[in-house]
Amino acid sequence: MRLWIRQKSVLVSISIQREKMALRISLKPNEKMIMGGAVITNGNDSRCNLIIENKIPILREKDILSENDSNSICRQLYFVIQLMYIDEENLDAYQKNYWKLVKGLVKAAPSSTNLIDQINEKILSERYYQALKLAKKLIEYEQEVISRVQQSVASLWNCK
Repeated sequence: MRLWIRQKSVLVSISIQREKMALRISLKPNEKMIMGGAVITNGNDSRCNLIIENKIPILREKDILSENDSNSICRQLYFVIQLMYIDEENLDAYQKNYWKLVKGLVKAAPSSTNLIDQINEKILSERYYQALKLAKKLIEYEQEVISRVQQSVASLWNCK
């Protein structure tokens, strides 16, 4: 970027370079993360600080969902989005699975459509990390719905 400044009736050109902000991550002892498809573990007894200077898919341990833990349709959606984010090579297969899951979810729970539309927008614009954040909200919503249904069923049994 070039900036022009007038000093004492002389026009001076100054070249300004934008520096990209590096991402700083602090890992607790034995904490794991996925960085560019590789699992990284802090093997120290103390915190480990990392500086990431490139754009690369990164997921902290708290945001990673294992396939075994994807035991509901919303968790399966989260898992598939997670794979889209960290494994670009198999994106087509993950996207096919994603759209199949979305179709089933919207059919089973039409009330989730608004959140699904927001996630779809992120998926279509290849903003997978943002889609993951929204998918977390979808999992929370799913839990609320299940809880309400369980409470309703319990109240019906108590009425008899």
